[in-house]
Amino acid sequence: MNYFTEKHAAITGAGSGIGRALAQALNAAGCHLHLSDVDDAGLQATVASFTNPNAGTHCTVVDVADAGAVERWAAAVTAITPQLHLLVNNAGVDLMASVAETSLEDFHWLMNINFWGVVHGSQAFLPALEKAERSHLVNISSVFGLIAVPNQSAYNAAKFAVRGFSESLRQELDLAGSPVKLCCVHPGGIDTNIARRARNVDPNATAESQQALFAPHVRTSATEAAQKILRAAEKGQRRLLIGSDARVIDWIVRLFPTAYARLFRDKTNSALAEAHSTEPPHAP
Repeated sequence: MNYFTEKHAAITGAGSGIGRALAQALNAAGCHLHLSDVDDAGLQATVASFTNPNAGTHCTVVDVADAGAVERWAAAVTAITPQLHLLVNNAGVDLMASVAETSLEDFHWLMNINFWGVVHGSQAFLPALEKAERSHLVNISSVFGLIAVPNQSAYNAAKFAVRGFSESLRQELDLAGSPVKLCCVHPGGIDTNIARRARNVDPNATAESQQALFAPHVRTSATEAAQKILRAAEKGQRRLLIGSDARVIDWIVRLFPTAYARLFRDKTNSALAEAHSTEPPHAP
């Protein structure tokens, strides 16, 4: 029997990417699922991909940036089950722009989803997680929560914030003797659509060119990432690096806490130049 069989799990951003892969793996294990996303069609596509029709599934359209919406979703979940065994704060977006080019509206948009969404989910579901004999809170940060790179200031800020928030909350849970085990996840390049769907201030940028820029850095499938996350949760792991790229970056940052920036800046500039040289011409 799988560790998550007959347990209850809630996942944000379950309409695609890692969220969908997590839902698929948990459904196959016989876990009862409570899924949310802003994309109802994406949620329905996730459910349509399930292989186990006997595991209960509840889908709710939720914008994690809206604290009230998250609280209402948590209330609906706890009306079904007072105990929650797993919460994955996974929903996220990307924004490609320099600090000078980033509007406050775009900065708030990203922070409200990538950081405040994690805070909203954690606070809303902690009471249900506390009622289980053993439960797991998984917050998805990024390798960009370990290093900073050009044109990702908002994303970096959010993912560093998720890391800091998670480490502080973990200490509070430990000091209180809580049954909740918190894992902060730092994925490297994962094969998802986050780059394709990213906001970009460059008027010439397309979904295809953004994906092409990201594609060389993909090291891990969403399915493999989901499997690693669930294994880490089961073991009560506190921190998870996903992908060889994430492990290398972690060591580089440890060894060169300031000099790493020059190395990654050079690589970023080379990748940008290559991407622009291979882009098809844009219509006038």
